[in-house]
Amino acid sequence: MPTIIVEGPKLDIEKKRELVKEIYEIASKIYGIEHIVIIIKENSPENVGINGKLLIDREKNLE
Repeated sequence: MPTIIVEGPKLDIEKKRELVKEIYEIASKIYGIEHIVIIIKENSPENVGINGKLLIDREKNLE
């Protein structure tokens, strides 16, 4: 059974439901099977670095 892992910023529960539903529909269509596991891994901005800077610091500079 395929496992799909999505890593990204935190989402509210409704967005997670939408994300899982959409990914499942596409993956099950392509694989031709019903059993798909989807894991959401959320990362806080203080735990993500881009180009040598923490994401939380980049977000502060945009304000």
